[in-house]
Amino acid sequence: MTKHVTEPTVIEAAGFPPKRIEEFFGRVNSGDERLSIARMSSPEGWSEPGQTPEFDEYTLVLEGCLRVETETESINVRAGEAILCSAGEWIRYSSPHEGGARYIAVCLPAFSPDTVHRDRD
Repeated sequence: MTKHVTEPTVIEAAGFPPKRIEEFFGRVNSGDERLSIARMSSPEGWSEPGQTPEFDEYTLVLEGCLRVETETESINVRAGEAILCSAGEWIRYSSPHEGGARYIAVCLPAFSPDTVHRDRD
């Protein structure tokens, strides 16, 4: 079945300052639990709590630089680069560099607040 999405749903994001999440496919916008596809815009200085999600997250950076921290390293993912963070791996995302970051995130299965398992502050 073909499904045409004419506009995303804006989802409230974790972290500060606020980033913008526009979900095209996923639990909220299309009712799809198999995967989610969202466009993210994170401002300079944005960071969110660490997490240990139950889903794989594929991220393609379109503009700027996204920092991805794991338990063993900190990786700057720049425009034109991508990263895969596997389910069960502790990670933390941020955009500390000038201009922030714009990127596409694909989660398999779909992102859910119940399966992201964010660190408590």
